[in-house]
Amino acid sequence: MTLQRCAWCGTDPLYVAYHDTEWGRPEHDPRALFECLMLEAFQAGLSWITILRRREGFRAAFQGFHPEVLATWGEAETTRLLADPGIIRHRGKIEATFAAARAFLAIEAREGFAHFLWKHVDHQPINSGLTGLSQVPAHTPAALVLSKALKAEGFKFVGPTITYAFMQAVGMVNDHLVTCAFHDLPATA
Repeated sequence: MTLQRCAWCGTDPLYVAYHDTEWGRPEHDPRALFECLMLEAFQAGLSWITILRRREGFRAAFQGFHPEVLATWGEAETTRLLADPGIIRHRGKIEATFAAARAFLAIEAREGFAHFLWKHVDHQPINSGLTGLSQVPAHTPAALVLSKALKAEGFKFVGPTITYAFMQAVGMVNDHLVTCAFHDLPATA
């Protein structure tokens, strides 16, 4: 018997493993949330599988996406990263990551980054109850509000479509189809 999954993950083993073990699982670790948001920002204009295949390269190049490290980076690191074939080499997105790290640190000190994000869904995953991929929206009003909040803090490449993909990825929204074996997993981080 074949395990029923969301059709978007197809049969690529990397995509299937991501779907089965990460996507849609509520995440509350601030550093992990930051990493996911930055990877989603790099994904803008590309497919997620492109980012997923380079995720380890990104982690190495960006020293584990530790905001306290990235907040100190500047032109020398940008130049180095623009030469790194293991990542998406986009100056704007690279520089936006450094600015986002500084914004992250300010939010973390003020109220906690996880709290800042999760308050946009009242600290509980939204269960979409979707029955087909055609029902998955590109973005939602909640994603638009989060996008505006992130931009106001200094984040870039966080439009409502990217923000919604992030919300799905970190389990703020449960968009596993109701027919997916992973739809009713316990909402734990």
